[in-house]
Amino acid sequence: MSQIAELGHQLSLNENPYGPLPSVREALSGALMSANRYPEFIPRRLPELIAQRLGFPADQIVVGAGATGVIMHILQEFVTPGDGVVMGSPTFDGYPLLTATVGGRAVEVPLTVDGHQDLTAMADAVDPRTRVVVLCSPHNPTGTCLGRRDLQDFLDRISPSVTVVLDEAYIDFVAPAQRVPSAELLARYRNLVVMRTFSKAYGLAALRVGYAVGSVPVIARIRRWQLPFGMTALAEAGVRACYDAEQELALRTAAITLECGRLTTGLRDLGFAVPTSSANFVYLTGCPPSEIDRLRGTFTRDGIQVKHCSTGIRITVGDAAATDAVVASVS
Repeated sequence: MSQIAELGHQLSLNENPYGPLPSVREALSGALMSANRYPEFIPRRLPELIAQRLGFPADQIVVGAGATGVIMHILQEFVTPGDGVVMGSPTFDGYPLLTATVGGRAVEVPLTVDGHQDLTAMADAVDPRTRVVVLCSPHNPTGTCLGRRDLQDFLDRISPSVTVVLDEAYIDFVAPAQRVPSAELLARYRNLVVMRTFSKAYGLAALRVGYAVGSVPVIARIRRWQLPFGMTALAEAGVRACYDAEQELALRTAAITLECGRLTTGLRDLGFAVPTSSANFVYLTGCPPSEIDRLRGTFTRDGIQVKHCSTGIRITVGDAAATDAVVASVS
C-alpha cells in the first residue's frame, strides 16, 4: 500500500480541513462545563444572535440541526404526499432523500453541460403540484454560481405559492462582489427562503447548526416543526465565538479558496474538465464512464475518499498535502 493510502484523505463531505479556530475551541470547552443543563426549550438566543449579525429581525430567522435539519422542516411544512420538489441533478443527496421521506416527488432537472443549473428547464418543470423549488449557489456538486439577473428572471417566473429555497451553504467561499444581494431578493420575493450553515467555512459540522432567512409568515410556518431542546448550547457558544473570530476565519477561507484554484489547475493540466468552483470542492467531469470507473478505483487504492456522483466525481478541497495527493493519484 502506498504512503498516500496509509495516511488517507477524507475529501468526500466538503468539511473544513482545519477545524475550529483556537478561540472557538476554547469557547466550546467552556460551554461543556454546563453540559448538565438543558439548552433552550425552543431556540431564541441563537436566532437573535444570527439576526443581529445579518441585520434582520429575529422573527425572520429559523435555526435547525445543520442545513439538513432546516431542509427537513421546510419539506415537512410545504410538501404533502405526491407534491413535487424541483431540483437540479445531480445535487446534494439530502434533497431527493428528504423529499422521499415526506412522500414528495423529486423532479430532477439535468444540469447544463458546463455544470450550471438549467433555470429555464427548472421553471418549465414547475407544475400545479409543485410546492418547492431548490436552487443552490454555489451549486453542489459543481461549485457554479447563479447570477443576479438570471436568478431574478427565474423568481419572476415562479408563482408566489411555490416556496423557492436558495441554498447558500458555501456562500462564504464566494467573493463578496460576486454574491447575489440576498436581502434585496428576500424583500422582493416573499416566497424565497435563503438557507446557510456553519458546517462548511466555519468548521462546525459536528455541532449541526444551520439556519434560514425568509419572510415572517414563511419562517413562522417552518418554525412550527422545531423539536423541543433540538439545538444544543454548544451551537450557540460556537456561533458566538465564530462571529468574534471572523477576521481569522476569513484568512482560512482565503487559504481554502487558494487551494481550490491550485487543485483545479492541477486537474485541468492533466486534461480533465473541471468547472470553475466558488466553493470548497471541485467537480471532475466530462469523462467517459470507463475513465470515471478507473478514477474511482485509483482514489480507492490511494486512500482518497471522494464523492461519486452520477455525472462525475466531487473532490473536497483539503490542505496542500491533499491537493498533491489527488493530483499524484490521477496523474
